[in-house]
Amino acid sequence: MISTGEVKKGAIIELDGQLMKVLDWSHIKMARGSAQVRMKLQNVRRGDIVERTFQAGTRWPRARVEQRKVQYLYADGDVFHFMDSETYDQFSVPAGLLGDDARYLKENTDAFVSIHEGEVLGVDLPVAVDLRVTQTDRGFAGDTATGAKKPATLEGGLVVQVPLFVNEGDTLRIDTRTGDYLTRVR
Repeated sequence: MISTGEVKKGAIIELDGQLMKVLDWSHIKMARGSAQVRMKLQNVRRGDIVERTFQAGTRWPRARVEQRKVQYLYADGDVFHFMDSETYDQFSVPAGLLGDDARYLKENTDAFVSIHEGEVLGVDLPVAVDLRVTQTDRGFAGDTATGAKKPATLEGGLVVQVPLFVNEGDTLRIDTRTGDYLTRVR
């Protein structure tokens, strides 16, 4: 069980039969009433966000979510296949569960998967991934004084704004949280 005093960002609780992730919380002390805790919660399975207020001391069952290190193997249509790094068990994840993060995946990418009672809840990618540029326009000499950028298409179909010196075939490090260019690797 977890109480309002133990709640932290990222904690997953069971509320009304649903798994809810705590996105934010604040403690509110009323002048005459008892203290309350206002929480911003996200439904782990559906993704909808709600705000709820609870009396201080309220308790909920803590959801036992296991984090496992996995390796991305390949995609087969709208299904992505992963392998557990410890047990070598393979499992698949539907594209809807990955969403836009699928654009950052390439074979042999390490990630972490969240599992609750045998059900995959989500896949957490590393903070940065290295992707190869498949298409971009050539930069022109003299355009660098303004810090100009150009679009580049990376493997997986992701399009990012990059400096003019980046060419096709270069490998770039991309931030998976924002989708921004970080640096050229090779």
